[in-house]
Amino acid sequence: MKDFTNEEIISLIDLTSLNHEDTDQIITDLCHKANVNKVAAICIYPQFIKFAKGKLNKEIPIATVINFPSGSSDLTHTLKELEISINNGADEIDLVMPYHEVIASNYSFVESFIQEVKKNSANKVLKVIIESGVLTEEKLIRDASKIAIESGADFIKTSTGKVQVNATIEAAKYMCEEIKNSGTNCGFKAAGGVKTLEESLKYIEVASNILGDNFVNSKTFRFGASSLLENLLGKKAQSNY
Repeated sequence: MKDFTNEEIISLIDLTSLNHEDTDQIITDLCHKANVNKVAAICIYPQFIKFAKGKLNKEIPIATVINFPSGSSDLTHTLKELEISINNGADEIDLVMPYHEVIASNYSFVESFIQEVKKNSANKVLKVIIESGVLTEEKLIRDASKIAIESGADFIKTSTGKVQVNATIEAAKYMCEEIKNSGTNCGFKAAGGVKTLEESLKYIEVASNILGDNFVNSKTFRFGASSLLENLLGKKAQSNY
C-alpha cells in the first residue's frame, strides 16, 4: 500500500451531518469545512440541499439519503424521496437497501427495489447502503453486496451510522472482494464509526490490497464521516503536514 497523506484521506470524505437537530447554521458550518478542506462531497438530508447549494463550492457534490435509516419504506415512498432529492439538486443518492428482505432471503424484491431506484435516478451517483452491521453473517454481507452491484449501484456502502454496529474491517473485506469478483467499476464507502487516522488507514489498506492502490480515489472510495475530518486536521497540525 502506498503512503496516503492527511490531505489525500480528507479528499475521500463525504462530510456528513444527518441529525434531527440539524439547522441552517449547522449546514452552513458543514459547507464551510467542506470548502476549506476540499472533501469529496457533503451528505445531508434532502430538505437542506437547496440551502447548501448557495453555501458550497460548485465542484463539491451534494449527497443525500433516501429510505433512511430503517430501509423499510415502500418503493413508492422511496421513489418520491428520490424525486424530491433530485429536484432539490442532489448530485449523489445514498439509498438504504431494504436489508430486512435480505435477511428474509427475499432477494428478488431487493433487486427490483434497487433497479427501480437506479432507473429513476437521472444518472446521479447511486450509493447503496447494505447495513452490514445488521446483516452480520458473511454470506448475507456478500449476497447484499452482489445484489447491489448487479442492480446498478455505483458504490456499495457499509452503514447508515444509525445502528449499534456500523463499518467494520471484516465487512469491508467481504464487500471489496465482491467488487473485485464483479469485474465492475463499483466503488466502496465505509460509513459509521470511522473516526481516526489509524482507523481510516486500515480501510484504505483493505481496499488497496484487494483492488489496488489506484482504487483509492474519490471516484471509487469514500468515507462517510462527521468527526474524521477534525481528527485528521488535528493530526495534521501535530505532524506539520
